[in-house]
Amino acid sequence: MFEVRKFSFNTVLICGALILTLLMGLRQSMGLFQTPMTMELQVGRQVFSLGLAVSNLLWGFAGPFAGMLADKYGTGRMALIGGVLYAAGFFALAGAQDGNLIMVGNVLQGFAMAGAGFSIILGAVGRAAPPEKRSWALGIVSAGGSFGQFAFVPYASYFLTNYDWRFALFALAFTALAILPLARGVAGFAAPPASRGAQTAGEALKEAMGHSGFWLLTIGFFVCGFQVVFVGVHLPAYVADKGLESWSAAWALALVGLFNIVGTYTAGVMGNKGRKKKLLAGIYLARSAVFVLFLVTPVSEVTVLIFGAALGLFWLSTVPLTSGLVAQIFGTTWMSMLYGIVFMSHQVGSFLGAWLGGRFFDMYGNYDIVWGICVALGFVAAALHWPIKDAPMARLAAPARA
Repeated sequence: MFEVRKFSFNTVLICGALILTLLMGLRQSMGLFQTPMTMELQVGRQVFSLGLAVSNLLWGFAGPFAGMLADKYGTGRMALIGGVLYAAGFFALAGAQDGNLIMVGNVLQGFAMAGAGFSIILGAVGRAAPPEKRSWALGIVSAGGSFGQFAFVPYASYFLTNYDWRFALFALAFTALAILPLARGVAGFAAPPASRGAQTAGEALKEAMGHSGFWLLTIGFFVCGFQVVFVGVHLPAYVADKGLESWSAAWALALVGLFNIVGTYTAGVMGNKGRKKKLLAGIYLARSAVFVLFLVTPVSEVTVLIFGAALGLFWLSTVPLTSGLVAQIFGTTWMSMLYGIVFMSHQVGSFLGAWLGGRFFDMYGNYDIVWGICVALGFVAAALHWPIKDAPMARLAAPARA
């Protein structure tokens, strides 16, 4: 059986944050490839966005199974497999001659994100962290994904500007291989055998499915996925359609990552002190306000950059609060699996955000409908999070069964 305490909490925290830095940073750069790839390969935006949408969907549906395996056998093995698949996905995309390899590359990356993404890493960190530091630690490691976006979007843009999209994707593929040595640093944090004996995976699922708060959290997280993936995939094309230079979209996405370091860290700290469900409701309302202000303001390079910075404050700040609520209510023993189910809803939203953006653009020649959906969904998510019953399950205060 996997050793429980193979590395220190600090090691898990640092390696977990670096894995998410690479995983999310490289992922968020994919929107930059939409215009050059679709133009050269003579495929519509719907084909490109469908590939990313399928990837997000696979990431979501494979997540609970990957989480269950990580909870039982340890995070390191799953992260290692995820890193290999991730690099393979970029290699497949770099060799694309039509829409088929675009889909293959995205399928590989979907499974990769399930194996090394938020559900897996946050589960390891949640178990490794002392309870009084858990929300803070989840904020720190989530901020790694934000820093990756800030660092790797300009990184990918550099290769696109100075070489071509194939060379850029090969560069990203080799960069993704850095996940492999980092996977060792999060190894050894499977759920303790005594804890597994106290509650099986099936019992944990039954308990969560019978809790109204789990359903509200799951449905609400759909909105997060829809909003962030629509913006990440389609903002570069939206900006180009407005006649602006491509650098403005690249730097807007980079600013999303930079400012979300602040937003995610702050959310983690505030989650230790306040009601996570109320903070989540506020974040979704704030996102809708940012969308509205962006849409009613004349578009320019300056307003695009301001939009990126403002949205960044609320980008991944939902992650430490949502995962923290799962741990708070149900405990950390099966955290990766349970958060994986919540995250699956996020990825269904991601699928629709990516695909509908391309679908409606091909139908109507603009993104107006999808922007409107993003605004409306923010209000829906706020209303869903407010009534969540966030008290820990009674069993968490009771002595563990022998």
